[in-house]
Amino acid sequence: MSGIARILPATPVLRLWRDLPAWTRMADTFAVLTALALPWSTSLTSIFMLGWLVTAGRMIDLDGFLRSLKRPVCALPIALFGLAAVGTLWSDVPWATRLYAVGPAAKLLVLPALLYHFERSARGVRVFVAFLVSCVLLLAMSWIVAWHPGLALRPDAEYGVPVKNYIDQSQEFALCAVVLAYPVITLLRAKRILPATLLIALSLSFVINMVFVTVSRTALVTMPVMLAVFALLHLRWRSTVIIFCTAALLAGLAWTVSPHLRRTAATFARDYRYYKELNLPTSIGLRLEFWGKSLRFISEAPILGNGTGSIRALFEESAIGQAGAAGQVIANPHNQTLSVAIQWGVVGVALLYGMWLSHLLLFRGNDLVAWIGLLVVVQNVLGSLFNSHLFDFNAGWMYVLAVGIAGGMTLGSGSGQAGAVPAGAAGVVVPDTLSASLQACGTMYRPTAESP
Repeated sequence: MSGIARILPATPVLRLWRDLPAWTRMADTFAVLTALALPWSTSLTSIFMLGWLVTAGRMIDLDGFLRSLKRPVCALPIALFGLAAVGTLWSDVPWATRLYAVGPAAKLLVLPALLYHFERSARGVRVFVAFLVSCVLLLAMSWIVAWHPGLALRPDAEYGVPVKNYIDQSQEFALCAVVLAYPVITLLRAKRILPATLLIALSLSFVINMVFVTVSRTALVTMPVMLAVFALLHLRWRSTVIIFCTAALLAGLAWTVSPHLRRTAATFARDYRYYKELNLPTSIGLRLEFWGKSLRFISEAPILGNGTGSIRALFEESAIGQAGAAGQVIANPHNQTLSVAIQWGVVGVALLYGMWLSHLLLFRGNDLVAWIGLLVVVQNVLGSLFNSHLFDFNAGWMYVLAVGIAGGMTLGSGSGQAGAVPAGAAGVVVPDTLSASLQACGTMYRPTAESP
């Protein structure tokens, strides 16, 4: 037995089990793979996220992790999921429906784990670079599919949308376009003209695609606000005036030369008119109908709501004997606040808003990582006015990954100044020029002693 005991510690499996830096590299690689997969595939995203949970879980110090859960940035997402789980007890729908409705909130449980891990890992920016690279590839594919629709990866693909849908694609492109404004300004101030020019071209490529190929109306509303937030936080007032005047001129030019943009904007007034005059189930008409009914559902159970999974049943009951827009049934009222309030009342709304506020306050630093985290929260809050983006797969995981990684780096920096780190995650290569440009845009992130 003593001979076996002497042999076992030397086996490769046991050496790997005890090699915590190797587990950290594997976890970070799974995070990068998750970011690469998110714009393309829900299945791959789920698989890689599961791989991250397994590998990151190997390194968790239980006592330290439990202490970290007391912070509002961790406690509030957990509390919101807990309310969703407990809310199954007073719902009147079948148990299968109740349990299924808990699923969209379950991703919030990953947030504390991401915060804890990337508070100790120095590879967070690589995940953001991987997401940007994946979106650039999606951008190229979008142009290809616009010219040759038969090359789309799904038979019922929308124009210029190779995978998923135009809402998700617009969310991703808008985020990338505005995020790049920070490194562009930083590089210009450092007189690094060439990399700044490359990033400007990349940012404009996303905008041009949205102008001439496809864009969601949610992006049309949220993107100007995101740009305004950037100007207020990072530009002098003279620069802000110049940039907004230039943006107004470019917007006017885009309006003139892009029939697609004019058609998309025109649908606001057209859809509203068709809804009011003809009771047709247009996009805007349905939202107004859903929101009006939702307020009535909330008034019937204002404190704790109607229970988890109750939304569709309530709309089915209200649609009896109705026609047109009023007769439509849905399980999603297309507004995050209403979705939460219908099911869990003002208690749920308080937890939702508290979570958003705690995450906004987390990103008060003046660096690239803080800017990414802040912008993702702002985009999610604004987008959630028109969709239940926190509970949607794509937008919800964008929020969880970005807030978890950027928040962890911010917490790990100690001063809230988490900057960029060398790019190129273990086993994953990213473009050197892009990585170097992003590195120049913040202070060097200092990992803790637990980082490899």
